[in-house]
Amino acid sequence: MAEKDDYLLDLLVDLGFTAADVVAKARDEAHAAGVGVVDFLVANKAIRPGDVTQAKAAQFGAEVVHLANMKIEDDVIAIIPRDVAKKYRVIPLFKTEGKVAVAIADPSDLNTLDSLHHLLNADIELRVASEPDIEAALAKYYGGDKAKSIGDNEAFKDVIQELTQDHVEIGADDGLEVEADAPLIRLVNQIIVDAFKLRASDIHLEPLGKRFRLRYRIDGMLQEMKSPPKQLQASIIARLKISAGMVISEHRIPQDGRIQSKVGTKLIDLRVSCLPTNHGESIVMRILDKEGLRLGLPELGFLTDDQKTFERIIALPDGILLVTGPTGSGKTTTLYSCLNFINRPDRKIITVEDPVEYILAGINQVQVNDIVGFTFATALRAILRQAPNIVMIGEIRDIETASIAINASLTGHLVFSTLHTNDAPGAVTRLADIGVKPFLIASSTRCLMAQRLVRKICKKCIAPYVPTDAEMRALGIKQEDLKNANVMKGKGCANCNGTGNRGRFGIFEIFVVDDEGRKLIYDQVPTNVLRQRAREMGMRTLREDGIRKVLAGMTTPEEVIRATVGDET
Repeated sequence: MAEKDDYLLDLLVDLGFTAADVVAKARDEAHAAGVGVVDFLVANKAIRPGDVTQAKAAQFGAEVVHLANMKIEDDVIAIIPRDVAKKYRVIPLFKTEGKVAVAIADPSDLNTLDSLHHLLNADIELRVASEPDIEAALAKYYGGDKAKSIGDNEAFKDVIQELTQDHVEIGADDGLEVEADAPLIRLVNQIIVDAFKLRASDIHLEPLGKRFRLRYRIDGMLQEMKSPPKQLQASIIARLKISAGMVISEHRIPQDGRIQSKVGTKLIDLRVSCLPTNHGESIVMRILDKEGLRLGLPELGFLTDDQKTFERIIALPDGILLVTGPTGSGKTTTLYSCLNFINRPDRKIITVEDPVEYILAGINQVQVNDIVGFTFATALRAILRQAPNIVMIGEIRDIETASIAINASLTGHLVFSTLHTNDAPGAVTRLADIGVKPFLIASSTRCLMAQRLVRKICKKCIAPYVPTDAEMRALGIKQEDLKNANVMKGKGCANCNGTGNRGRFGIFEIFVVDDEGRKLIYDQVPTNVLRQRAREMGMRTLREDGIRKVLAGMTTPEEVIRATVGDET
């Protein structure tokens, strides 16, 4: 070890990172302190950690890589299993014919390189990264300490061992006879419990060619967990189909179902989708957490001025409020939170949904059923005879639904619904495209709101952050904007699983349709003109709202750029 340190110290001197007399003096002090000379120099800031990385790379003629600036694909990460990557502290970078490139902090660790060569049956191409860089990449691609629960806790290991030893199989006839404490049920329950504890919104069980991949979506990002054994794929899928009330013997068509599970004393609902694929049936379970529906408007991400505007709109007696955005942008959560906000004993609220995702106290919820002809339009006609004050429609999909919704808003009802458009003014064009007359859009619409979700900075590891030049250019932030700003970023800790982020909130684009806005809609101006005029009338774009929240230290520049790609500042 001393020889290795001596050679590294010589390199540090030769490369100009430190001076020979500094090293000579440090030897005695390091020896007295009982630490290595290199560690002593770094601790006393005589050299930088990056200098050591450069010297290590030079020692072995290897290239230095900065993992934080790289995006490594899932199929590359899958080359090295999670437990191997954690044990040897390596990150796979890419694979070519017969070779695997890996990043490692200590290129002199020949035992590790030799073990990888035999494990992967491939030549190892060496790259060098700093220890913190390796640590952050392991957390990012393989999950931090909390993520270990799914693959590394003893309960999970015991279940896997029992299942693989006993070769448990569940068939169409005997599936319902499995004992409640059978290892297979414990395994399925463990997957659900761990997902809930990690705050996942979705559980993805995906059959691939040689493995049965398990991933959780946490704060909008998919994170891969330790996969159950491939031989248990059919058994796990069969167990979930039984629990969700699906036809277990049907493997050719998609199926949907629901599961109610208990985590501690808390009941959670899961919406289950089963889809046939080349390698078996893929299962996705959406965890429906009712706690998120009781969020107040500030928790959704509204700043004070937008909150006042929004509260005024949803307190109106009639008209339409449309929330727009892609799938997974939080539209349903926003609408349910609105309903909770205005739900009072003197108001009758009815929702029409497909499916009913959350059961809300004091609200009449209707599930459409296309198979028996109970469509959105049919349901809307029926519920208007129930004399509601407020109607929520899961989504406006066609001219028939749109026409009834607009007529309801014009006859004294407040209507909430969603549309799939990229921005708020685009909702006008979308309604016109499906056949709604411009004068009806103009007279009925009160507010159009687009939204996206961005990740919150973890409160446990939040720290001041200076945006890069590229981030400032992308967001249109000027140097003077930073004078009174509070830009922050998470360093990554156990609380946020090493990501620096924990939880999500919305950024919003609110277009309040006033008399001038109604005239523009009635005149059928192009969307770009309507958007420009809306901005002149005070509408902030999604990116502009995101920038406000970056400068307030609520989220990071990277998150806003990701969520608002294509949005002009």
